[in-house]
Amino acid sequence: MPAVKEFDPKVISLLQERIKMINTENGAIYLVGPINLPINLRGETVQFKWYCWLNCSEVTEDFEHIVAKLSNVNLAEFQQSSVLVHGDFENADHALIRFHSICHTGDIFGSKRCDCGYQLEQSLVHIAEHGTGALFYLANHEGRGIGLFSKALAYILQQNGYDTVDANLKLGFVDDSRDYSDAIQVLNVLRTKPVTLITNNPKKIDALRNAGMAVEDRVQLWGDISEYNEKYLKTKIERSGHINEGNGSCNNDE
Repeated sequence: MPAVKEFDPKVISLLQERIKMINTENGAIYLVGPINLPINLRGETVQFKWYCWLNCSEVTEDFEHIVAKLSNVNLAEFQQSSVLVHGDFENADHALIRFHSICHTGDIFGSKRCDCGYQLEQSLVHIAEHGTGALFYLANHEGRGIGLFSKALAYILQQNGYDTVDANLKLGFVDDSRDYSDAIQVLNVLRTKPVTLITNNPKKIDALRNAGMAVEDRVQLWGDISEYNEKYLKTKIERSGHINEGNGSCNNDE
C-alpha cells in the first residue's frame, strides 16, 4: 500500500483558504482561487483573477485528503476548466461573461480554419474595456465536445467537402454535445446578479436561462473572416442556428 502522505500544516492552511467545494448531483466541484494572473493583452498588462475547478465523485471538505490523492492521479491526462475574472465581478451591477470552448488549433496555434483564437482575445478585450467580467475556458468542449483526436478526423472529412456539422455526424457524434452545467454552477458561486453574455450562440443563452440565471443582454462576437473559415462560419449560421445580425459579414461563435 502507498504510504500516507503528510503535508506541512502551513501548506494545507494556505490551500484550504483558496479551495471551495460545490455540491453537484454526481459529487462535487472543487474550485481553487482566486489567484493573481496578470495577462498580456495586446501589449498591455491587465490584471485578472484566475480560478480552476475539478469535478470529483468524492464529496469531502477534508481538502488535505483531496490534495494527497492528486499525486496518485495524473491530472495532466485529463483537462480541467478554469475562469478568468476581471474587476469586482461579484458586486458590479453589470458584468460581461464569455463561455469559451477550448480550441487547441485556434487558441494555441492560431489556426485560420476557425476564428476561436480571435474570439478568445476579443472577449478578453471586451471584458477589460468594460471593467468587469469573466471568461470561462471550458476544457472538455474541444470540437463541440468530440475531443481533439476526433476533431482531427473531422478535419480530414472537412478537407474532403463535408461541412462541420456533417463531419461530426458522419463520425457518429451529434453536431454539438457541449454541456455548460459545471460552468454555470461555478458562475453562481462567483456572481448572482444578471450577466451580459458575449456570444452569437443562442444555445449558450438558453443554457443560462434554463438554469435560472438572469441574462440581461448579449454582445455579438464576430470577425477574422477569411477564405479559410468562410464556409465554417456560414455553416454555423445556416445549420447551427447562430445569430447573424448583418453588418455584411458572417457572424459566428464557437
